[in-house]
Amino acid sequence: MVLPSLKVRILAAVRAASPPVRPAKLARAATALAVLLSGCVHRTDPLHYPHDDPVQHYRDYAETINYPDVCTSTPHEVAYSGEPHTLLSEERSEPWDMPLAEAVAIALRNNRVIRSAGQFLSPGNTLLTSGDRTPSVHDPAIQESGVLFGTRGAEAALAAFDANLTASMLWGRDEQVTNNAFLSGGLAPGFTRTSETGAFQSGLSKVFGNGGQLQVGHSVNYLGSNIPGQLFPSAYTGNVGARYRHPLLAGSGTEYTGIAGPIAQSFGGLSGVTQGVVIARINNDITIADFQAAIRNLVKDVEDTYWDLYLAYRNFDTAVTARNSALATWRFSKIRVDLGADIDVSAESQSRDQYWAAEAAVKNSRSGIFTAETRLRRLLGLPINEGRVIRPSNEPVTAQYLPDWEISLAEALTHRVELRKQKWSIKSLELQLKAAKSLTRPRLDFVGNYSVNGFGDRLLSQKDGDGSTAQGFNSYYETITQGNQTGWGLGFELSMPVGFRQAHAQVRNIEIRLAKAREVLYVQEMEIGHELAAGFQELTRAYAAAESNFSRRDAAIDNVETIELQEAGEIKTIDEVLRAQERRAQAEVAFFSSIVDYNKSLTNLHFRKGTLLEDANIRLLEGGWDPDAYVDAYRRAQLRTGAINSSLKHTEPAAFARQTPPGGVTFAHPLTDAGPPSEPALEETAPRNDSDKPAGPLDGPSDGPNLDGSDADVPRGTLPPPVKTSPSPPPEPQLPPASRPIGKDAGPRNSAETAWMFESAPAQSPTSAAPSPPTDAPAPPGFTPSSASEPSSFDAYFGTFGGADGP
Repeated sequence: MVLPSLKVRILAAVRAASPPVRPAKLARAATALAVLLSGCVHRTDPLHYPHDDPVQHYRDYAETINYPDVCTSTPHEVAYSGEPHTLLSEERSEPWDMPLAEAVAIALRNNRVIRSAGQFLSPGNTLLTSGDRTPSVHDPAIQESGVLFGTRGAEAALAAFDANLTASMLWGRDEQVTNNAFLSGGLAPGFTRTSETGAFQSGLSKVFGNGGQLQVGHSVNYLGSNIPGQLFPSAYTGNVGARYRHPLLAGSGTEYTGIAGPIAQSFGGLSGVTQGVVIARINNDITIADFQAAIRNLVKDVEDTYWDLYLAYRNFDTAVTARNSALATWRFSKIRVDLGADIDVSAESQSRDQYWAAEAAVKNSRSGIFTAETRLRRLLGLPINEGRVIRPSNEPVTAQYLPDWEISLAEALTHRVELRKQKWSIKSLELQLKAAKSLTRPRLDFVGNYSVNGFGDRLLSQKDGDGSTAQGFNSYYETITQGNQTGWGLGFELSMPVGFRQAHAQVRNIEIRLAKAREVLYVQEMEIGHELAAGFQELTRAYAAAESNFSRRDAAIDNVETIELQEAGEIKTIDEVLRAQERRAQAEVAFFSSIVDYNKSLTNLHFRKGTLLEDANIRLLEGGWDPDAYVDAYRRAQLRTGAINSSLKHTEPAAFARQTPPGGVTFAHPLTDAGPPSEPALEETAPRNDSDKPAGPLDGPSDGPNLDGSDADVPRGTLPPPVKTSPSPPPEPQLPPASRPIGKDAGPRNSAETAWMFESAPAQSPTSAAPSPPTDAPAPPGFTPSSASEPSSFDAYFGTFGGADGP
């Protein structure tokens, strides 16, 4: 540190050692020295400000939470929505009988941003945490109009071939004192050389599909100066010319340009070989595949949630029936106890316990209806409460569906959108590999130019004569039009990195990525096969469970009827009655749960086959164009129609897309085709589709072996005999008649066709009626309540909930 006294001594020493200088120079020197030494001076007194805490205001402002200045209106579905239905709701809501086709149509119309059932109530719901990653109807348009590297659309890729116009006009003046007569153009030393300049440059450049680049330009330069010895004190020079560059090795040809874009605009490792029109088109198709997968998942979620709501209603119906039965039993036991009859006193408390348990089940099932309806409303994009309650009007399918394995597997390997997306990725990598191999060659370009030069005293003049030359250079543009002064040039330019390390690394990288993509496709096809197999297993399991649960339900109903109150007033023990009623309720729930599982398994099977959208009559269509686009498309179609056929025309590069899936799916049969031995297959005792027996609900003997291997048939309702050497087990249980058959000739499940044009068309009413069961067929209990006096779930829900609170 330097003290102030030391600084004064240094100044005094400097002043004594140096000769006398002028006061101005002395002041400047003292100021500079004081500035240099001020950094080492230490202040002992603190700095004071008018206020005590000068930065607290900024600190408080920086740490507060700010909100964006974005004003949006609240959606009508939220603003005009009523309070959600709960167990405390007392008002009666109007039922909205909704078919499954209408539910799907509403979901397609209201899901411009596509929702997912699995993410509801999840903390990581991407719809709330990452809205930009949520699929929507805008995704194909976003990809189509993308301009960034990696997400370029076709329009941005085609923009590389647009003509580019550049123009500039600059003026200037410069004055310099000359110091040498030889370097100043003849001016004597000490004179000022003055020059005035003007420059006009314009050019038009165009890149062609083969990688060539054409540039046409025009330049005018003006120079006026006082240098002696010039023909004109001021003159105009310039030219009109054209340049052409064409790659011959690396980056040459239409195939490379279509894949990687023009080599003249390549950015090396930043963009790679993915900036061409072909890759942009493939990226668009991949985005459409992702969009189709999102729509498919939405349809599956809607159908599964629709059947969940149906099951909630059925569970409520069963709970009400069980509650009413338990109430009647409690009343009976209470009266018998009060009259002193010969009955156990604990029977009254036991029946009372079961009644309140049944009452709790009624409330839980009622709340389950509200929960399932809320989930369905969310998927359909409907308000939370609009005064109506959705009630499924479609009955679930009960006919047995026997799909063919090989046909289903072929459909899955052909229609699954995941495989189509992966194959697009493979095709993109194959094309990128071709372009990358082109860059392993040297960059050899043919270049050529031609120009017409001009010179004149004036820019434009009506006279050629300048009074000095015989040709006359009075007008600049006159000499341009005469074309007497021309220039041309042609040659080749070669550039290449020694070793091509980056180019070979890019080829190797794409080869490895392509190998991985093909291996992924192989594993995906195996995965889809296993998924389809699981779908087949689930379909048969659900149907078998439905058959068993139907017989269980029938038996439970008969059991209740046999042990309830008789005409003579005799009764079994209260415990047996309560247990029978509980078993009936459990059988009802199990039966309808298995029926819903069977319908979900049907949806899952179509999902695994990739035919869910086709089965629901949903088509993906592009929205309407701008009216001018139709005019341009029609004009270009006329031009193509009037073209002359030529045998010299050929497609370069080869087509990379087609309207139908290429190739096919083949199956090897070890018993008929030559091949390696395989494990013996299980022999079927009866064909899956017998010509004498249509596929559908079983109304006779089973078409397969029983669990113990026998084929004997026993009428329904009789007990099987003991298992001996020749067992005779009961036949397969009977399902109720189907509301409509399922099969290849039965048509789609939803008869209303819904068109998806990035927004759904209104749902149409079904056009075909379901076939009715035979008139002579027996009428099993089916989906009706076990007793006419017991209200169904629909009537009970929209009528009066519950009953009396006690005997």
